[in-house]
Amino acid sequence: MTTELETRCLNTFPEWLRTLAADAHDVAQLLASTTAPLSARRYVAAGLNYLFKSLDLIPDGIEDLGYLDDAFVLRVAASLAIDENPAVRAEAPALQRLATDKALIVELLGKDYNRLERYVRDLTRGAARGRTVDEILEDDGTRTAFLNEVAGWAQSYQAPSFSRDEKNIVKLQSFLSAKLPA
Repeated sequence: MTTELETRCLNTFPEWLRTLAADAHDVAQLLASTTAPLSARRYVAAGLNYLFKSLDLIPDGIEDLGYLDDAFVLRVAASLAIDENPAVRAEAPALQRLATDKALIVELLGKDYNRLERYVRDLTRGAARGRTVDEILEDDGTRTAFLNEVAGWAQSYQAPSFSRDEKNIVKLQSFLSAKLPA
């Protein structure tokens, strides 16, 4: 029997997968901004860099679930960017939309949500494809190349299917519970 929370997730997650490329493109605009606060851009860079991480929480090739972790990370990063500097809402409305979506992730993950948030915070100190968040933020050439890579990724992204099967919610929770650092 499907719970009300599972039903909301099963109805929402396919849309998150369909809009992942557009969401990445939209938040990348903040990263390109020279007026946006560095603290907000740091979380945006970390969330976008996660798209290119070879060892992410859920491997991208896993049917139905492979890109949901990317959608989750982008939403948590958007929320952290706004928490860090609420004024950024005016410059990047997409951040507010994604940050609002975070509530469903919190509800779904329960006590594991804090581990996911800590994981996303730690991404600001990590690297993907040999490129750190600091390098993206501090070096114009690296940032330009990164933004071009995000645009290329968004253009080539094919949203995976997501079957509305409550077993997918259980698998998603299990993956994240097992893979998120304690």
